[in-house]
Amino acid sequence: MSLQKAKEHLKKYGLEDRIKEFDVSSATVLEAANAIGCEEKNIVKTLSFLVGEQPILIAVSGNAKIDNHKFKTEFNTKAKMIPFDQVEPLIGHAVGGVCPFGVNENVNVYLDSSLKSLDILYPAAGTSNSAVKLTLEELEQASNYKKWIDVCKEEENSK
Repeated sequence: MSLQKAKEHLKKYGLEDRIKEFDVSSATVLEAANAIGCEEKNIVKTLSFLVGEQPILIAVSGNAKIDNHKFKTEFNTKAKMIPFDQVEPLIGHAVGGVCPFGVNENVNVYLDSSLKSLDILYPAAGTSNSAVKLTLEELEQASNYKKWIDVCKEEENSK
């Protein structure tokens, strides 16, 4: 169902044929990078947070981590990830397959500046064994993002 929602959403942009399904898990950054054969930084982690009662998604590079100070500066609140069992009902996709495509209507999507230096990106496509190959411009278009933000710090020792 979640894959179908992502596929229908991507179809509006002519990108549904870019979805790849794997025989192995792509739920974590490392698993996705291994399944695709790319660097971890090219995997798009789509992280789910609550800002007050508002569910939001932040798409970040696979080798980036949320910087709590930057998050608080951007959203005027402490970073609070959505609890595991509430992600699917609030966002529309389960953990491991969360992506900015085919999400619930009330979910705002943000893109983190950690993605800006990358030519090719691989966000999930609604399941823990799928991904979609996109350029940065295609991600911008298909994600219906609200705005670019800078809430991450990149890990020093990542691939």
